[in-house]
Amino acid sequence: MSWDDALWHLFNFVLPALTLSLGLTVWGSYQYRRQAQISWLWRWVINAMAGVAVLVAGIWLSGQDGKMSTYAAMILVCATVEWALQLRLGRRG
Repeated sequence: MSWDDALWHLFNFVLPALTLSLGLTVWGSYQYRRQAQISWLWRWVINAMAGVAVLVAGIWLSGQDGKMSTYAAMILVCATVEWALQLRLGRRG
């Protein structure tokens, strides 16, 4: 496998976490637009790191990529992280 193939494999591995976290962050910014204490970029990075961590844990536990249980866990974890960030923001303001 060449380096560009490995880079594309890595990019396609983390792409679901990046897009899901971007969607959740945009929706959270729209829903809680008056409470924005943390910029959307930092919330996106935090959600993306949580999603990638779930994907890595899923590939480590199941031995293969692309299991639906891993994607379901990623959705739950990213949504919980965004909710926790919004809850934290709601208590400040």
